[in-house]
Amino acid sequence: MVAHLARLLPEAPSVIVGLIVNPVAGLGGAVALKGSDGADVQARALALGAVPRAAARAAAALGALHSRRPGLRVRTVAGAMGEDSAVAAGVPYEIAHHPRARTKSASGTGAADTRAAVAALGGVDLLLFAGGDGTARDVLDGGPRSPVLGVPAGVKVYSGCFGLSPFAAGATAAGFDGATVEAEVVDLDEEAYRSGRVGVRLYGILRVPAARARLSGRKTGSSAAPPGSAESIAREVAASMLPGTAYALGPGATTLAVGRELGLELTPLGVDVVRDGAVLASDVTEQTLLTLAMSQVTHGVLSVIGGQGFVIGRGNQQFSPRVLARLAGITVLATRQKLAALGGRPLLVDSGDLAADAAFGGHTRVVTGHRESVMYRIQSASEDL
Repeated sequence: MVAHLARLLPEAPSVIVGLIVNPVAGLGGAVALKGSDGADVQARALALGAVPRAAARAAAALGALHSRRPGLRVRTVAGAMGEDSAVAAGVPYEIAHHPRARTKSASGTGAADTRAAVAALGGVDLLLFAGGDGTARDVLDGGPRSPVLGVPAGVKVYSGCFGLSPFAAGATAAGFDGATVEAEVVDLDEEAYRSGRVGVRLYGILRVPAARARLSGRKTGSSAAPPGSAESIAREVAASMLPGTAYALGPGATTLAVGRELGLELTPLGVDVVRDGAVLASDVTEQTLLTLAMSQVTHGVLSVIGGQGFVIGRGNQQFSPRVLARLAGITVLATRQKLAALGGRPLLVDSGDLAADAAFGGHTRVVTGHRESVMYRIQSASEDL
């Protein structure tokens, strides 16, 4: 099918694609800051050794797009807000805007620059932006006159306007024929989020390409799950823990229930490591988790994001490709209701490394209750692309 598209798409009419990159998107994920909004958070992230990843993910999207549409025209923003990604992807581009850096941040740009860039790129056929939910809100506030598509690069990607992965975003842009659908942009208070309080509300609507299979969709909550579902799963996980083995518990209400079952208070929305019924390390960074996994047998315990199906790559960037390579295994947790809500769609992995993601292809055991589990399909978010 890919070969068929490659034959057809270069002959399609030329498409003008705009590109805006939030250079600090995702900066706080691997260093356990649970977001990247705010200059102080960005500075802390860099001090902790965070490595910017938005530019590389934008370049990956452009590469996937250009391979399918060699004749595309890219208009972007100077420097880190787009030009650097275009250069890295080796695609021809033109500068349509120079950021004025009205808002101080680790990258020298801010929300006002994103809004100004949206206005400057108003004449494109499709506007790509790389970032997370905060970037999506800034794009919406900029009043885009073109359909948009997000390249997932943030810590949290709960809005429905993003591709499943950078490669999925690029492939979707390449096949864009003008047909659009509405996608929700959500608002989330990062300070409350860091304290474990997840309050997501609808912020607005963006028009995106009509390619539902390649869009992540909006995150949904777990309120529909029957009382006791998480506790039932937690009993099963706690009962199966092996002596002497470390367990890295990812974010989520279900993993918090595992902590309660063990009599432990875990970090809301963080990654904690437990062993033999005690907390070994709290709210760990990617580097700390890697060090632990290299020194002892370590097993990952991860929950599924409702409505989206992501297991890795959304809010748990501590489980990086190099950490995944060191883990003895992974246990996936989800209620039967959450799996049913996926409508047969697979669980997804988007670690940022295609080889690491591909290792998850096939089926995985999902714990759904006490002495209950099902085998469920899991795959790279970039599979077949």
